[in-house]
Amino acid sequence: MDSDAAPAGDPGDGPTAAPAPSGPADAGPATGGGGRLTGGEAARTHVVLVVGLALCAVAFWFELRRALGGNGLSWAYVFEWPLFAVFAVYMWWNVLHGGRVRRTRPARPQPALDPKYAGMLEAWEAHQRELQASVAATEGDAGRNGPPERATGVPEAD
Repeated sequence: MDSDAAPAGDPGDGPTAAPAPSGPADAGPATGGGGRLTGGEAARTHVVLVVGLALCAVAFWFELRRALGGNGLSWAYVFEWPLFAVFAVYMWWNVLHGGRVRRTRPARPQPALDPKYAGMLEAWEAHQRELQASVAATEGDAGRNGPPERATGVPEAD
């Protein structure tokens, strides 16, 4: 950002509004807009769904006739085309309603500490602080005096 330019939210600029989406890509679920499709975009989505479902229905009918005529492989397609139709409806719903956020369960509250143990907890925390302070002091002394001597009982040779 240029240092001479005023920020967009400067109070001297007057009321500001969020920029309107400039096209289908700005308002769609892919950009995290999260809103529902409306107007022309929704109508196009409905048309695509209807065409896709019609294609699945025609393909199902065609494969069913072939399967009943003796073509064994067509039985797989008889069950596949309705699955494609169900997937098309699922995708239509997701595109139409945008990326919805899954609800998460609220975190379970931690159980409160029983008052009779509060003193024990405070004593333990104080003890931990004392231990940390003594370790820090010991490490500080060892750093000033050089490396610790070996406790082998045998004097080191010069």
